[in-house]
Amino acid sequence: MEEEIRINKTDALIVTDIQNDFLPGGALPVPRGDEIIPVLNDYINLFVTAQAKVFATRDWHPPNHTSFKPFGGPWPMHCLQDSEGAKFSPDLKLPKGVTVISKATDPQREAYSSFDGTPLDKDLKENGVTRVFVGGLATDYCVKETILDGLKAGFSIILLSDAVRGINVKPDDSEKAVREMQAKGARAVTLEDFAEPKEIPAGEPEGEMSAEKSISKAAVKKKARLRSRGPYRQTKTEK
Repeated sequence: MEEEIRINKTDALIVTDIQNDFLPGGALPVPRGDEIIPVLNDYINLFVTAQAKVFATRDWHPPNHTSFKPFGGPWPMHCLQDSEGAKFSPDLKLPKGVTVISKATDPQREAYSSFDGTPLDKDLKENGVTRVFVGGLATDYCVKETILDGLKAGFSIILLSDAVRGINVKPDDSEKAVREMQAKGARAVTLEDFAEPKEIPAGEPEGEMSAEKSISKAAVKKKARLRSRGPYRQTKTEK
């Protein structure tokens, strides 16, 4: 049995593209993409409690982006800069200290990876981060490419397999993506793999969620078990 994961200040969480256009009712909705938001909020709470860095990435497309169908790309127009569809979901509880990473801003280049054309690699290394945890949307595109690029950049990468969902243009795209990420060196985990977080010491700065809201190991595992019986049911090999 593998040792429980303990979050520390050399870890970082990347919350990938939890934007209105990728959720039900959006321009390019990921099926059941909204179901992972409560799980991501649990992870955010864990990282805030441990005083670890939290990053939130977003597609931030110009209106003439090459990935859009009117310009020869495969996707409908989505996540246009400063649009309602590009905003983070109001249900996502990002902390005050979150670092927002905007990607795919060059109209001539597709960029699924959160490392592609962004300062993410520099920001992580300047903050002393060596291990990166990734969840969000979509498993088979932006999550996959972010994880593969993170591995290439020398980080230890953890896939939060209960906090991702795929588009699945082909039915098994997400399963293939997870296998590829694991083959390249990523580890897949769920909330049940995490140890009880330590409280933030008195007087220390903290994010939007206080230490009073920190999740105990028992609570984490209870939530994971409850989700496994309902619409949150996940495996460690696909989302």
